[in-house]
Amino acid sequence: MTFSSTPASEPRYAELDVTTNFTFLRGGSHGEELVAQAAALGHAAIAVADANTLAGVVRAHIAAKEAGIQFIVGARLILADAPSLLAYPTSRAAYGRLCRLLTRGQRRAEKGDCFLFLDDVAEHADGLIFIALRGENNPGEDRPDDARFEEELLRLKGALRGPLYLAAHHSYRGADRIRIEKSARVAARTHIPLIATGAVLYHAPKRRPLQDVLTCIREKCTLADAGFHLEANAERHLKEPAEMARLFKGYEEALERTVEIAERCRFSLDELKYEYPDEPVPQGKTPQGHLEALTWDGAAWRFPDGIPGKVRSTIEKELALIEELSYAPYFLTVYDIVHYARSVGILCQGRGSAANSAVCYCLAITNVDPTEIDLLFERFVSPERREPPDIDVDFEHERREEVIQYIYARYGRDRAGLATTVISYRGRSAVREVGKVLGLSEDTVAALAGTIWGLSNTGLPDKYVREAGLDPSDPRLARCLALAHELLGFPRHLSQHVGGFVLTRGPLSELVPIGNAAMEDRTVIEWDKDDLDALGLLKVDVLGLGMLTCIRKAFALLKEHYGRDLALGTVPREDPIVYDMLCRADSIGVFQVESRAQMNMLPRLKPRCFYDLVIEVAIVRPGPIQGDMVHPYLRRRSGDEAVDFPSPHPDHGPPDELHQVLGKTMGVPLFQEQAMRLAMEAAKFSGDEANELRRAMATFRRRGTIGTLQDKMVGRMTARGYPQDFAERCFNQIKGFGEYGFPES
Repeated sequence: MTFSSTPASEPRYAELDVTTNFTFLRGGSHGEELVAQAAALGHAAIAVADANTLAGVVRAHIAAKEAGIQFIVGARLILADAPSLLAYPTSRAAYGRLCRLLTRGQRRAEKGDCFLFLDDVAEHADGLIFIALRGENNPGEDRPDDARFEEELLRLKGALRGPLYLAAHHSYRGADRIRIEKSARVAARTHIPLIATGAVLYHAPKRRPLQDVLTCIREKCTLADAGFHLEANAERHLKEPAEMARLFKGYEEALERTVEIAERCRFSLDELKYEYPDEPVPQGKTPQGHLEALTWDGAAWRFPDGIPGKVRSTIEKELALIEELSYAPYFLTVYDIVHYARSVGILCQGRGSAANSAVCYCLAITNVDPTEIDLLFERFVSPERREPPDIDVDFEHERREEVIQYIYARYGRDRAGLATTVISYRGRSAVREVGKVLGLSEDTVAALAGTIWGLSNTGLPDKYVREAGLDPSDPRLARCLALAHELLGFPRHLSQHVGGFVLTRGPLSELVPIGNAAMEDRTVIEWDKDDLDALGLLKVDVLGLGMLTCIRKAFALLKEHYGRDLALGTVPREDPIVYDMLCRADSIGVFQVESRAQMNMLPRLKPRCFYDLVIEVAIVRPGPIQGDMVHPYLRRRSGDEAVDFPSPHPDHGPPDELHQVLGKTMGVPLFQEQAMRLAMEAAKFSGDEANELRRAMATFRRRGTIGTLQDKMVGRMTARGYPQDFAERCFNQIKGFGEYGFPES
């Protein structure tokens, strides 16, 4: 992504009226684009204020840190009984009040709406700076000095009793000089200082066509019929400070005030500190002490014949790291939820990276025995990256709501909320919406959308357009595809996460606004999992799994008819009759191995033990297939190919260092942990570098980040004596995990 660049110069200016695409179907640029452009233009600061929301501020905040520009958190308050306001907190406490204000407006409305009144704002105004806007929810756009508008401003001033400014901007409709002069007179009469803004909707003029498309989608009309719904020109973009100074010549104080406000708004999202709930810690005990007691009690229960030495050392290592990172309350919170579920007979099972934890095994959150696989705790928690752990727990889907309501009851709705999921435009939806706006026929739009599995960074190849029976040289089609490509990734709306809960010690509504979900008795915060990770805020994933419901019903039938009392951890895993059935591909209705691809693989792999099934499930995934791991593994398993473990130069390591990593899978990396261990052993990656590799596996198709690690890994392996072709093959196999691969645990 490139941006125009102009060196910073006097006069100084901070843009305080910026709308991003999180004001859905209004803003024409990502917050990251706007921040980067403001930095390139030399702005002193940039503020983002979307309509009644803080949903996009974290992304802009992270981008501002990278770009080296001050970022101001804000919101555009659309009021039912007064002119709209821009609101900016000057402190952490004021930010909390802004979040509470938005929460109040969202909780009294249905999902996606926010009803706010001036009295609400006045109640939460302490520490906030306000800018009154013309032309938004008031009649003052064309007559800024009329009596009614002046009365509204005076009412605002009396109610807010704090810093209030009046915005002025150029609309380029031919009467800007007169209009701004009238605004200045109103400001003088009401003693409300005038402030210059750009009323920004997009980062650069080239984005205006897409903003027109968004307007048409919002107004449900075609571009040809949009008329005055569209902006009159392409001037709603960020401008250089020098240009703003030229535009506001004679009103220099209005420009200077932007920097004065920026200097007062020093609150940063980095000030947000997550505090764990107190409930899971008994009075008189510390979180770490209570966690250690529960863990060792659980270890004694898991290993009644004595805790193996290796397991004991693993537990000690994990507990020390948990204490160093102060994560004990998080583990206790998850334990509390799992303990409740089991106390009322709800089957549950932890999974994902948490299964790499011996502590989670001892707490009965997971059932992966550390004596059976080589756990890689770095995949779960790393001291280098200091990112919050992520424990996913599956519950019976028919009873998950009981767990969710338990969480609300135990922690309170003001301290618990589901994370959001940002639903964005993807290839087909983007083409459909843009095609409608451009007036393409339904048949043409359907044909074009039907060829798209996903638009890449280079667009849609002509051959796919021809396959749809369309002419790729048609300028309307070319325009449709170009605009659809720009629309990719734009947020459409917010939805609730499948089960990610954020729980806090103090009011969650002072951390992030909380709104109503579409489902009854559900509340949702405005930030998604990436936002939470970026700010170091922890979530607990409470997920639903239909197979757990099926298993629980099967257990009930076994007990009723055969008197057998089974649990998830006591189901026999080495039953020859079951493996005979699976080797015949008689697996329709069997969880994880019922697909056509799995049924095709079962007779070839011939699983005879539980670990064979682990490999079976993992190998039929795009990662191993794209990484050319399937056939080498099958050939080695059947004895048609020798199992080979290249070794480093004797000066750089033992000859069997890879055998410890790949021995169980016959020299072929099939799991994410193996990819990380391979990098750590053969290329001597640190735990942090290996985790960076894991994250790159998951995002390289979208971000192209994994290529930056190739030279590092291949170079280090060859420097240690591994053959070049082997090093490149290893990396290509790891790269295959970008198409989707499983952790061993």
